[in-house]
Amino acid sequence: MIERRKLERIEVDEVAYVFGDGASLRCRVVNMSDQGAAIELPSKRYVSSTFKLMLEKDRSIRSCRLIWSSGNLIGVAFENSGNPA
Repeated sequence: MIERRKLERIEVDEVAYVFGDGASLRCRVVNMSDQGAAIELPSKRYVSSTFKLMLEKDRSIRSCRLIWSSGNLIGVAFENSGNPA
């Protein structure tokens, strides 16, 4: 498989929340870089093409754009990655 990421992702295991459209969903961040992340959802479900992600550990919030999904895993790119919220 060809690696298309600009930055290497670091393996993490952090609780986070996907939110937007008036709802939130607890999830787990599997790996992350300054530009994006892979997120494990509790089950396969629809996720909006843009949403917010809040890491439970430090309460940091990132605007995300859905790049791919496979089962209950999704990959996202952080919007404005040079300036996290």
